[in-house]
Amino acid sequence: MARIVANFFISLDGVVESPDQWHFPYWNDEMGAVIQAGMQNSAGMLMGRTLYEEWSAYWTTTDQDPEIAEAFNNAPKYVLSNSLEKADWNNTTVVNGDVAARVRELKERIEGGDLQMSGSATTVRWLLAHGLLDELNLLVHPIVVGRGQRLFEDTPTHKLKLVKSETFKTGVLNLSYVPDAG
Repeated sequence: MARIVANFFISLDGVVESPDQWHFPYWNDEMGAVIQAGMQNSAGMLMGRTLYEEWSAYWTTTDQDPEIAEAFNNAPKYVLSNSLEKADWNNTTVVNGDVAARVRELKERIEGGDLQMSGSATTVRWLLAHGLLDELNLLVHPIVVGRGQRLFEDTPTHKLKLVKSETFKTGVLNLSYVPDAG
């Protein structure tokens, strides 16, 4: 059975939008190793419609980061959407209808890795609300961005349990949480 693991670059004030504008000064080998380990354990990518449209437009045409582009372009992708009618990006499946039930079926069916997601705050909030998120990994950057979409906006209370933490040399915190049923 697959787990759903969400990964985010996040600022101290909770901003996850446009990390390309504030994240890169904090990149180092420690962070690269964490990202690489997550990619190696991936059985596929989970995303919402908006992220799918942004990433499919970018990763199928870019000449930047060819290794990442190849990995993303070839990976199985699952888009949670009742409004996306067609998905042309290689290896993409649209998960629609009773999306929560279909995601549960998907988790049961997939063996040998995690369904990874990143960059979709709306989707992670939806997964939490439906009891479908298994792990939340945050790379908390020591910067206050001041504006932009925050990971948790207008979100009901969800108890989480810290299961792993480390501090990188750049001051970035690598935090892993799981839902806390207790």
